[in-house]
Amino acid sequence: MIIDCHGHCSIDGSYFMSADDTVRSMDLYGVDRICCSAPITEDEAVPGLVRKHNDLILGSMRKHPTRILGMCFVNPGYFREAQDEITRCVVDNGMTGVKLYHQYCINEPVQFPVIERCIELGVPILMHAGYPAAPELRQQQPRLSTGAHFADVAKRYPEAMLICGHIGGGGDWERQLKGLREAPSVFLDTSGSVIDAGMIERCVRELGIDRLLFACDGSMERGLGKIVDATLTKSQRTKLYSANFLRILARRAI
Repeated sequence: MIIDCHGHCSIDGSYFMSADDTVRSMDLYGVDRICCSAPITEDEAVPGLVRKHNDLILGSMRKHPTRILGMCFVNPGYFREAQDEITRCVVDNGMTGVKLYHQYCINEPVQFPVIERCIELGVPILMHAGYPAAPELRQQQPRLSTGAHFADVAKRYPEAMLICGHIGGGGDWERQLKGLREAPSVFLDTSGSVIDAGMIERCVRELGIDRLLFACDGSMERGLGKIVDATLTKSQRTKLYSANFLRILARRAI
């Protein structure tokens, strides 16, 4: 089984790839299931728009119930609305977990109520992350979470299931690994268009195979290619492709 834990789609193709096209890509590349969200990447992540984006995922889940798992996007800056959206999407409609973008860093106090709610429900949080090498790119995302930010919040909430997004998302991925060394409870997904030679093997050496989750973030050919090319044992591939994520799903408390 192959589970892509970091994807994006919409029921009608109005935002990201359509649900139908996503499933066609999955069939082409042999991916069994995918976790999809529709995050708002700009700062204007107001509650009404957040709800509309989550509805795109709910529709995708209903159309492809055996293939698409949903991740509920929220803006923690709206406390009550974020909590209500988690109830609506995760508790009432079966979404797998919560997706956070760069409206805030993962270790800012505004995130704590969302993290605590996810601990209560036993569901993971997938967080947009990275460390752009160019200063001007860092200025464009001043609240982009780094491995060090994850390590900081993991000390406060070691029981949280935090997923650091796309190690291959660009920038200084080796710096990300250094930060994550100090956060043994944090998972890392392998997605991103960067396919540097030896990146996956380095992740295994630094963090251990049990902390790695297979993901593509929309780049299925690259996402799969970097794993196929990596020097991994059969057991390691099984854990990476699905077993580790299934272990996360098994901790759901609702």
